[in-house]
Formats: sequence, C-alpha cells, structure tokens
Amino acid sequence: MALEIKLQDQTFQLHSSGACYWLEQDVVLLADVHLGKSAHFRRHGMAVPSQADDQEFDKLNQVIEEFQPSRLWFLGDLFHSYKNAEWHFFEQWLRSQEIEIALVMGNHDVISRDSFERLGMKTYDALQMGNLFLTHHPEEVDGKFNIAGHVHPSVKLKGAGRQKVKLSCFFCTEYGMILPAFGDFTGTYSLQPKKGNRIFVIADDEVVELK
Repeated sequence: MALEIKLQDQTFQLHSSGACYWLEQDVVLLADVHLGKSAHFRRHGMAVPSQADDQEFDKLNQVIEEFQPSRLWFLGDLFHSYKNAEWHFFEQWLRSQEIEIALVMGNHDVISRDSFERLGMKTYDALQMGNLFLTHHPEEVDGKFNIAGHVHPSVKLKGAGRQKVKLSCFFCTEYGMILPAFGDFTGTYSLQPKKGNRIFVIADDEVVELK
C-alpha cells in the first residue's frame, strides 16, 4: 500500500490513502482532510451517507496503525469550514491519540487556533526542517524543497480504445512535492506533467510511479 522513494536525501513512503510517511523525522504528513464536508453536502441536499462521517477517522487510524509514527502533521484544510458536529468527533479522536499532532494552517482552517491549542494541538503557518519546509499552499523557493497540499492533484491517463481515467497523485517538481487530498469528498484538480516531474498515482490500493 506504500511506495518508498528518496527525495532530497530523505526517505518517504507514499501511502495509497494520500498520506506520506517521512522516515527520518518519524512523522506522517497529510493534507486536505476537510472534516465536516460530507455533512456540508447533506445540508445542501446531496445524498451522502451518514457513514461517510466516520471514513476519514478510520483512514487516520489505519495510517497511524501502519506506520506507528511519533508525530502526525496536517498540512492544512483539516476542517472544511466552521465547527459542526464533526468537531465533537475530532475532539474524541484527538484525545485517544498518544502521538504529537500539529496543524499547518490552510485557507479553509477558519476555526481559531485557540480551539486546537486548547486540545494540546500546536498550529503553525509553516514548518522548517533543514532545507525542507512544509506549508499548505505550494511554494517555489530556490534552494528549498517544499511539501504542501491545497491543490488536490490528479492526472488524466488515456488507455486503449480512447479510455480515460483521472487518478489522484503525489506530484513532484524540482521545487517540491504536492500531496493528494486525504479526504474522500474533496474532488481533484488535474495537473499537466512537465519534463522532469515525477508523478506517483494512486491506483486502488497501490502507489505507482508513472514512467
């Protein structure tokens, strides 16, 4: 379910959930969970099953169980908007965790930092680790390698018989890596790979590098 790669002399395991485990830092990175978005859809008349509210928490637990990290960092857009019933479930989930959990703030993170920090969860605008820096919006900085989210990247693939498929992906450029959206109700944005980019698509329960 995870593909191990090297970037900037660091080891990353790219997981089919959209999470990324950074081996040297013993931290799971993930972006764009958008908790509460399924409830938002239901309020606006869309037929989203109530079980969808539990899926992201199940996925989070599975990733933590698989990698056994000491830390988990959300790279923005943890919640879709303001507090709703999902906040109560998040509080319960957070209190059950024994690892360090932090949030790099994203554009959808309108819940106050105090609300997170009262739960013992640190918040940041960005995190710097050597020449790697973590943000929500992708940034291009000479001499630095950025890991971010926000875009919900995907690529379009063509097969025999004019078949087309759009797959979420980890999208790597010379400046950084954009993580796929972790949330199930986020949608994606198709990017056009350029020469030198490395694309790791999520196909069922596997992560595969496009050649």
